[in-house]
Amino acid sequence: MSYKEFSVTVPASTANLGPGFDSIGLALDLHMFVHVSPADEWLVEYKDQGYQQITSGTDNLIVATAQAVADKYSHPLPSAKLVVETEIPLSRGLGSSASAIAAGIEIADRLIGLNLPMKEKLRIGTEMEGHPDNISASLLGGLTISYFDEEDLEIVHVPQVEIGVVILVPPTEFLTAESRNLLPEALPHATAIRGSASGNVMSAALARGDWQTAGRMMQKDTFHEPYRKARFPDFDAIQESCHELGVFGTAISGAGPSLFIAVEKGQEQAIAEQLAEKFPHYECLVTRPSSKGIKTCETVV
Repeated sequence: MSYKEFSVTVPASTANLGPGFDSIGLALDLHMFVHVSPADEWLVEYKDQGYQQITSGTDNLIVATAQAVADKYSHPLPSAKLVVETEIPLSRGLGSSASAIAAGIEIADRLIGLNLPMKEKLRIGTEMEGHPDNISASLLGGLTISYFDEEDLEIVHVPQVEIGVVILVPPTEFLTAESRNLLPEALPHATAIRGSASGNVMSAALARGDWQTAGRMMQKDTFHEPYRKARFPDFDAIQESCHELGVFGTAISGAGPSLFIAVEKGQEQAIAEQLAEKFPHYECLVTRPSSKGIKTCETVV
């Protein structure tokens, strides 16, 4: 099957925002760009140094996802060469795997001509990821609040989010599987109720654009941050400094090890500079929410 070259752009994402564990995602203005061109066999070429260890053949996550979609709909999948450039740090809690899965779904949809509705792409991605937070944000953009129980998938989408974002990125990776192993098998009922209440209030505040309230609730997570924060250098000191700087709130980004800091729009650069001076072992990324999700365009030759 012949096809025209095209490109796919996918935003990064941060997930949880504290008590929104496995259910809240926010797209960020950092992107993965995948150029797709015809080839006799699959080949994935990464332009970024941090991705050189990623496999380049059919077991690459983007390719494996595309093949899984083709298999699901019983279609042959034409091979392609993928040239990937990305602004998303690998294994730093910014949705690098979700962006790869989203890209794979979109590439298969385009190569096969499935014309899948977005709801179906969301379901496929959620089933592959196991939870909808990162994948829904990468596909839709903006803020997503989701429910998934392996049968039902419900997503509330808030397209526009008016804040600034600072991401503190440590020099070491932290694999999701390792991070999840730190979590308890069960929580006391009263602890779970408090976590649910903080997540409910935060969700309502986010939907209203009330980041003052949402930020306070971000600090009241009971589901994962109390069990993971010891793995983050200066975690408590960073939170205290952020409080003094008047940020909306801080949270572990996804499974970590990056930290997400929500700030008033326009203040992100100044706050990043002060945090970089206090905590030089972290890299400070200044960004913002992305209102646009995944997009595809034909390459002009």
